[in-house]
Amino acid sequence: MQFQQLAYFLAVAEARHFTHAAERMRVAQPSLSKQIKALETELGAPLFSRARGNVTLTPAGEALLPLARRMLADAETARREVAELAGLRRGRVRLGATPSLCAGLLADVLARFHGDYPGVELQVEEGGSRDLVRDLARGQLDLALIILPLQSSDPSLVTEEILREDLVVASAVKPGRRTHMRIDELRGRPLVMFRRGYDLREATLTACRQAGFEPRFAVEGGEMDAVLRFVEAGLGVAVVPSMVLDGRPGLVGTPILPGLRRTVALAHRKDVEPTRAAQAFRSELLSFLVEASDMGTLSPGIEALAHRRPGENS
Repeated sequence: MQFQQLAYFLAVAEARHFTHAAERMRVAQPSLSKQIKALETELGAPLFSRARGNVTLTPAGEALLPLARRMLADAETARREVAELAGLRRGRVRLGATPSLCAGLLADVLARFHGDYPGVELQVEEGGSRDLVRDLARGQLDLALIILPLQSSDPSLVTEEILREDLVVASAVKPGRRTHMRIDELRGRPLVMFRRGYDLREATLTACRQAGFEPRFAVEGGEMDAVLRFVEAGLGVAVVPSMVLDGRPGLVGTPILPGLRRTVALAHRKDVEPTRAAQAFRSELLSFLVEASDMGTLSPGIEALAHRRPGENS
């Protein structure tokens, strides 16, 4: 079995068309078909059904697909890891993060890391925790900032809690700002709700249901920036992390009683040691949080849980 054969198999599996896959891989279609056939012969089972011109995966192909994705991703990681041995002059960090972290904390950390390691390529994938965990398992990410607890525990991941933050009710600025509110005061109020798959959507729904009511949506389905803009426009209120309100003077955040909080963790695969570039990013992130906590510059409502390991740079 060769990596090239797996790459051809993956291209056909994704395109569901041999000619289109060959064009994507920049190889002659007969050569691609020959390599797929050789792979099928070695594995002892057909990988594709070609009935009536339709290309579909056989059960053997379905079983191989996630393994091929992971093997190719790990091979690419290995190549880059070797290239990184020259003092991190080169390398890559593939980082996943939830939209609220991308809108808040992450930009400052990425800027600092890029200043220290300008030759390291940074790739950021924005998504919900479930999507990020899936991408980690497939080998498509090196690290991910996710929200705990996960809806289903994944023994293949290592998670490290790095911060805890308050969730607040975001609303348009109005006179007579309140110091706090109870979750049951959202009963009957129009809410601006995130799309399905957002951790914040599930946290809001769970809190409301535990208080004995179903929330009423004014509008739903937005990403973080859209939700905040809708709130600024007066469509309703939204439950958001406190950090995303920095730099938005048109919004105020009202703390919720009893305290509604969430925990952010840094995750990576247990079976693959993070690359040197990924380890350097982790150290940079923890240093940033520790220093910001010591200096009191973290946004209100954020508690750093991170600690440097002995010997890490300050």
